[in-house]
Parts: sequence; structure tokens; C-alpha cells
Amino acid sequence: MVEAPDVRTARKARIAIAVFYFLSGFGFATWASRIPGLQQQLHLNEAQLGAVLFAMPVGLMATLPLTGFLLRRFSSRNIMLIGAILFNGMMGTIGMVTETWQFAVLLFCFGSSRNLMNVSLNGQSIAVQALYSKSIIATFHGIWSVAGFTAAAVGALMVKWGVLPGWHFLVVGIALCALALTFFKDTVHQMPAAHERKQSFALPQKSMISYGLICFGAMACEGAMYDWSAIYLKKAVGTTKELATAGYAIYMVAMTTGRFLGDKIANAIGVKAMLRYSGLLLFGGLMLAAALPYPITAGIGFVMVGFGVSCVVPMVFSMAGKVKGMSGGPAIASVSTVGYFGFLMVPPVVGFVAEYAGLQWSFALMSLMGMLILWMVGKMKEQ
Repeated sequence: MVEAPDVRTARKARIAIAVFYFLSGFGFATWASRIPGLQQQLHLNEAQLGAVLFAMPVGLMATLPLTGFLLRRFSSRNIMLIGAILFNGMMGTIGMVTETWQFAVLLFCFGSSRNLMNVSLNGQSIAVQALYSKSIIATFHGIWSVAGFTAAAVGALMVKWGVLPGWHFLVVGIALCALALTFFKDTVHQMPAAHERKQSFALPQKSMISYGLICFGAMACEGAMYDWSAIYLKKAVGTTKELATAGYAIYMVAMTTGRFLGDKIANAIGVKAMLRYSGLLLFGGLMLAAALPYPITAGIGFVMVGFGVSCVVPMVFSMAGKVKGMSGGPAIASVSTVGYFGFLMVPPVVGFVAEYAGLQWSFALMSLMGMLILWMVGKMKEQ
């Protein structure tokens, strides 16, 4: 339960959770922006990299029961802080690896700690939302994107200046831990409701399967872009490593812009129409990059994908929170669980397809996620 605070306390809680979204996005994008360097550092081909990347979703799934156990007994703010410290600590050590097995072990721990942080952060955002009469959750996703864009820009500078991933990750990890400790005091002291303490996590109800699959498709594309966009530009398109990292930043700019414009667009054309356009943009953007692997066309495709993924998750969360017979928190958490599987499990598959069929085919196959979104939107009932 969450005690009703005064306006000043609510505002401080909103700022604090925004900071945690920022450090979550900045930390993950920092890691993603240096994947090509780590691949080169360890001399991994696409299949080997894809196999190692599977350690992250394995860590996520292994930690889900533990996260549910902890959230039934402790405030989500405490679990969020522990997850943030572990997440940034793992990131700070990933760049120091010298063997593939070390890389895999640390990625397993990286995925586990990210699960601890993000599930509890999701609970905190719902608690803060309850303090306001208007919707503010979409703003948190926009801040996550700003953080990702900022981290991508910093990553491009680190590559240009020749800074090794190990030092880059270590400095960022320490700075983000300091931010988490500074703003922790203003987070919401939230305990799960008595009737929710018996569950670790819940999969979506039958009526919400379409929401979960829409999130799966969008977050699978998002995760693939984080892990493979720079590698695609470097190997399939043939750009320099600096331009490849800049291409990732272009994608992040498009996604960030889309999230801050999303509410106005949805109000003008409706949520279902916006989701349809999102699916079309994802399909068209990935197919364009795959069919015409040139700097300009791939860049345009990445911009389309950025706009396509930008508002799918916030809009679906908003609809899921209104489903009858299920409170907002569990509804959003269940849908995000399915989406998060796509975010972490699909990108490693891209590596296997790329190794045996080529990066262009892997991106072409990823475009089918846009068609999945279109199909599921057609099955949604009007709100």
C-alpha cells in the first residue's frame, strides 16, 4: 500500500523514479553501444556472440522466482536499489573480461540484476502514478530513451577517442551507483497488497494475450536494435565503426522523439491507429535496411524502426491498466513480463540467423514482428 503524500513529496518521488529510469536506460545503452568492441576484443563471430548473449535472458528467467519472493516480503524500493547497485556493478566489470566464459557468467549476472531492478522499478512507477490524477507513466519511458540516446552519444565519443570498454563501463557504473544512492531516499515505500503476496509473477489473462504479444514484438525489435544495429551497419553496410555507433544514436533519437510526441498523436488519431502505424513502421524500416544495405537507406530504416517502437509499450501499458477484473499493477507487470522475454531472448537468435544466413536475412526476419503487431492490434477490443 502507498500512503497519500503531499504535493511536494509526490513531486520528489516522481523525480526520483525518473532518475532510476534514466540510470536504467543509460546503463543498458552504455553496454549496447560497445558490443562491437567486446566482440572484437574476444574474437567472437556472430554465432558465438549470439550464444553468449543468451546468458542475459537465462539470468532473467532464473531470477524471476527470486524477485517475486523478495517483492512479497520487502518494499519494492529496497529491491530496486539492490538491483541498481548490482546491475551497475556487473556492467563495470564486463569490459574487463578476457575469456568468453567470463563474458557469459557476467552477462548472466547482468541479466539477473537487471530483472531485480526493472521489475521493482515497474512497481515503483505504478505507485508514483497512483499519486497523480493524470497519466505520467509514458514520461518515464521517454526519460529512459533520453538516457539511452545520451549513452549512445557518449559511447560514440569513447570509440572515437579510443577509450577501452573496460574503463568506459567502470566509470559509468560508479557514477550510476552514486545517482541511485542519492535519490533512493525520495522513492515510495510500497508494500504489495495482501492478496498479491501469494504470487511471484503472473502471466497475462487470456483477454490480454494480444497486449502481451504486441509488447513482445515491439520489445524484440527494440532489443535487436540495441544489440545488432551497430554491428549491422559495420558488417552488412560496410561503414566505419564510428559511423556504425552514430547509426545507433540516430535510432535512439527517433525513438526518443516519438515517445515525447506519442501522447499528442494518440489523442489525435486514437491508440489502435497509432499501434497499427507503429507495426507498419517496424516492418517497413527493417525490410528497407535489409533489402537496401546502404548508409542512407539503412539510416532511414533505423529512423522508421525508432519511431515504430517508441510508443507501443507505453500505450499498451496504459490499456492493460484499464482491463476489468485485474488491478493496474499486476496487469502491467504481467504484460511487461512477456515483452521483456522478447527484449532479451530474440536478439541472441538474430546472431544465429546472421551466422548461417547473413545479417540481412536476420533483419528481414525481424521485420515480421511488425506484422505480428498488426495482427494482434486487429484482435484487440475497443477500450
